[in-house]
Amino acid sequence: QVQVVESGGGLVQAGESLRLSCTVSGLTLDNYAMGWFRQAPGEGREGVSCTRWNSGFTSYHDSVKGRFTISRDNAKNTLYLQMNSPKPEDTAMYYCATCFSSVQGTGWVITPRPDFRYWGQGTQVTVSS
Repeated sequence: QVQVVESGGGLVQAGESLRLSCTVSGLTLDNYAMGWFRQAPGEGREGVSCTRWNSGFTSYHDSVKGRFTISRDNAKNTLYLQMNSPKPEDTAMYYCATCFSSVQGTGWVITPRPDFRYWGQGTQVTVSS
């Protein structure tokens, strides 16, 4: 049984760093790209970052480039998102999922794999100004 558990969110002030974690069990991640998605109240889901498990390739949404860093621990089957210099507009529920990255203009569009059906509960990030 596949289980996805996100953690590490919280209430922080703008500029105060935090690190999100996503631990996956029951699924071998070596063959998948994994990424972070977020959804703010009243908004659609947005792809934040995506990384291939075995190549180190990464992509970022333009709004977080230079501030957020995605990484993974293969041995722990865990994905991380280091959020530096967060802004109030980063406030959202954050989820992890398998992902695709595609170029659109000068940036990346990050989308979940259509066959991914193991969404976790997410972890809430609230950034105050």
